[in-house]
Amino acid sequence: MSELVQQAMQALSRVIDPDLRRDIVSLEMVQDLQILDGVASFRFVLTTPACPLKDHFVQEVDNVLLPLEGIDSVKITWDARVPKGLHGNLNMPMQNIIAVGSGKGGVGKSTVSTNLAVALAGHGARVGLLDGDILGPNIPTMVGLGFARPRVTTINGQNKMIPYEAYGVKVMSMGFLADPNTPMIWRGPMLHSAIRQFFSDVDWGNLDYMVVDLPPGTGDAALSLAQSVPLTGAVIVSQPQQVAIEDARRAIAMFEKLNVPVLGVVENMAGEFFGSGGGEALAVERRVPFLGRGAAGRQRARRRRRRPSCRGD
Repeated sequence: MSELVQQAMQALSRVIDPDLRRDIVSLEMVQDLQILDGVASFRFVLTTPACPLKDHFVQEVDNVLLPLEGIDSVKITWDARVPKGLHGNLNMPMQNIIAVGSGKGGVGKSTVSTNLAVALAGHGARVGLLDGDILGPNIPTMVGLGFARPRVTTINGQNKMIPYEAYGVKVMSMGFLADPNTPMIWRGPMLHSAIRQFFSDVDWGNLDYMVVDLPPGTGDAALSLAQSVPLTGAVIVSQPQQVAIEDARRAIAMFEKLNVPVLGVVENMAGEFFGSGGGEALAVERRVPFLGRGAAGRQRARRRRRRPSCRGD
């Protein structure tokens, strides 16, 4: 290691991750540092591809490296080392499985699931979106695929379904397998089997995040998911009005009983018609993070904005 590279590493050790409160060198975020023709280049390995503090890190890195003699510019290549979920399973091809539930239908849960998956993919993460609503699948419509015939491949002598891809997200739904004009009338054991097969019989590849859009309620589908796969956590979606909040409260209680961490509450459809504030009040009541509300609600409500976090846990 050249003397200038050593000086650069020492300088970078003064850059502190605001969330983890340690320097980026000891956190092993700085990889493959090279200095050539006055350009210092390295891989910056984040704990999540969706880190909102990239601009902060760029500024801090420039502040400590550019004053060094021999360094005229800095080139950063972004990378991510996504930590496994709290119940990580080395035998599964996905690092983190996030359930999106509501307790009540019609609150925009599928919309939140889709946008969450697409946003994570947009930041460079490998993302899957699983439509866990077996009886009323909506995800194919949400991602613009409609009724698409399933595709099958053979891996190690076993037939595997190939997920479709939309907006950089791998997608699977019962909507790809069933006639949209025929009602699905299934009992609990059949639902449990279908959810398990979507994990075992689909060629997902390696994923950083699997987002699962659950059906409304606290019944078989949610229980089957929690019992079949190691969930990293759950996001609860609700409208602001009281009847939706009551059902969302039951959904939070269900996940808590299943020992699934509640990652936070999303208040959807806030505004003139439904009002605003119910979801945030629920988050405060249950002592879970409030993740945000719709645009109309943000215009009406005055609330303290919390700085976004880079933490991958």
